[in-house]
Amino acid sequence: MNLFLIGPMGAGKSTLGRLLAQDLQLSFVDSDKVIEERAGADIPWIFDVEGEAGFRKREASVIDELTQQTDIVLATGGGAILDPENRRRLQARGTVIYLYASLQQQIERTAKDRNRPLLRTDNPSKVLEELMQNRDPLYQDCCDLLIHTDGRRPKSVAREITLQLEQLNILR
Repeated sequence: MNLFLIGPMGAGKSTLGRLLAQDLQLSFVDSDKVIEERAGADIPWIFDVEGEAGFRKREASVIDELTQQTDIVLATGGGAILDPENRRRLQARGTVIYLYASLQQQIERTAKDRNRPLLRTDNPSKVLEELMQNRDPLYQDCCDLLIHTDGRRPKSVAREITLQLEQLNILR
């Protein structure tokens, strides 16, 4: 069983991924952390040196490899769904859960985070709005479950996901 978490920056993919993995006795993997470990550098550095295209190439390779594992909860980067091949692999190799966060929630949750290269701008709110307009249809098209995370405690969201997975007979 594989669970793949998708959604925008600040939706809670990493936090919820860890909780779900612990609750379901699965391994947790964060694709962005794997990319950083392999590059020996953080994501902002990769963006600075290789640009977004270089980062996305690394990301596609890591997504391909990680989605072939079994019994994992994978937190993907917010833009992982931009690549049609990533979407295909996610859908074919596990259950895709879209963690939805409103624009306001994304702004609040990412306000102090300096590790997000796309938000290194004078107007991060505008960037988040544009990203959501472009990516939300892809998230929705790709997911098996859509879960709203606004204003909710992570444990409550994890419980909801577990209940929905049980109802869909996805949990063993």
